[in-house]
Amino acid sequence: MQFGIHSLLFTETFLEKDLPLLDKCKAMGFDAVEIIPFDPDNFPARKVKTAAGDLGLTINTGYGMPAEYNIISPEPAVRRRGIDFSKKLIDLSNEAGARVFGGMIYCGWGYLTGRMRTAEEWQWGVEGYREIASYAEGCSDLVLGIEPVNRFESHFINIAADAVRFIEDVGSENVKVHLDTFHMIREEDDIPSAVRGAGAHIGYVHACENQRGIPGRGQVPWAAFFQALKDAGYDGCVTIESFDPNMEKIAKLCCIWRKLADSPEQLATEGLRYLRGVHRQVAEVGS
Repeated sequence: MQFGIHSLLFTETFLEKDLPLLDKCKAMGFDAVEIIPFDPDNFPARKVKTAAGDLGLTINTGYGMPAEYNIISPEPAVRRRGIDFSKKLIDLSNEAGARVFGGMIYCGWGYLTGRMRTAEEWQWGVEGYREIASYAEGCSDLVLGIEPVNRFESHFINIAADAVRFIEDVGSENVKVHLDTFHMIREEDDIPSAVRGAGAHIGYVHACENQRGIPGRGQVPWAAFFQALKDAGYDGCVTIESFDPNMEKIAKLCCIWRKLADSPEQLATEGLRYLRGVHRQVAEVGS
């Protein structure tokens, strides 16, 4: 199993000036770095690939789709823009050498209609993602991760079972479930059961405490979670995702209003040490 760190813990976007962050993450002991190309026109994708290759780091990418690219919008033109923008992000992910492109990449982040998901929205999402998945399949082996998120960020896919259903309706092997414990602890009836239910569909994991602080200092049942991942046969990347409240834009988007650690480096290194330890204990049981 690989352990990764999210670049947003250290920088609000990722430009050429941020390339040394890859060296920093490697020095802290991480196997992978997830990057959000919030400024896609200035994202140094090819330089990321080269630098990560030199360091032996795995790169993953993610995104939260803005409202103007909402693939489940009732406006056909908005859905079309969302599909086309998704293809652009897939191209950038491939240029960066990413293995996974995940997150809220299937509908607008923060898009809420004030009612439950409709059959029309489901159809729009599935049809749009079939085209996106087909495009990705024709380019590379990139995995597309469908991340269920909490009810305050979307009404569309909140639990792992719905992500599995979405993936099965899309019908492409490169579309997988992207689990995130921050969202799971708010929405799932039972986290380990949800993990086992997703099973072979799992393609990526975010390891986040319930308050987005240092893993191990909150309420997430980490031992049971890793046991469920083991039972599901998942041995891919587990990425710590958190944010620095001093980054004004990200703090507002993700509602981070207090310090979650003494420093981003403390959150990253202590979280990594804890998660590796739990994973090691679970892996040793029955081996």
